[in-house]
Amino acid sequence: MNTTSLLRASLAAFAAFALASGCRTPPKGEADEYGEGEVLESEFPGGLEAPGDLPLGNIDFSKLAPVVPPAAAGIAPVYFSYNESAIPASEQGKVANAALFLMQNAGVVLLVEGNCDERGTNEYNMSLGEFRAQSIRNALVAQGIDPARIQTVSYGEEKPAVPGSGESAWRLNRRGDFAFFQR
Repeated sequence: MNTTSLLRASLAAFAAFALASGCRTPPKGEADEYGEGEVLESEFPGGLEAPGDLPLGNIDFSKLAPVVPPAAAGIAPVYFSYNESAIPASEQGKVANAALFLMQNAGVVLLVEGNCDERGTNEYNMSLGEFRAQSIRNALVAQGIDPARIQTVSYGEEKPAVPGSGESAWRLNRRGDFAFFQR
C-alpha cells in the first residue's frame, strides 16, 4: 500500500470513528448559532471527504526558523462557523493574503493549524480541526501555492485562542492559524 493510499485509509477511518462517536449537545439554554440548541451530526462538517490526491509536504518544522510576516501582509486567523470546515466568504481575503505572502517569499513554508472550540468530543474536534486546516490548504493550492510548501496539523480544542465558554470565546477558537517558517 503506497503512502497516499495509507493516508486516505487512515483519514477515512478516523473520520468514521469521529462521526460514530458523535458530539455532545450544548448545555441546556445555550443554543448553537443556528438556534437549534444541538450539534449537527447528519454529515461531516461542510460535507468534506478525505483530502484527496494533494501531496502532503514532508517538512520538518522543528528544524526551521519561524517567520513573522509583517503586519502589512494582513495575515490573520481564518474563523469558521460552528460545526463547519468551509471557509466563509468573509474570511476568503485572509487566505488570499497568506497566498500573496507565500508567493512573494519563495523560501517560506507554511504550517496551517486547525482549531476548534471546546464543544464536541476530543476525537470529533481533532477531525474537524484537520478538515479546517485542509480547507485552508486546498484554497491556497487553488491560488497557485505549491502543495509541497504547506502542511496541516489539528489541535482540536487543545490550543484555545481565548479561555472560557460562551459564544464570545467559542467564535475566536474556531479558527485556522498560519505559522510560517523559513526553509
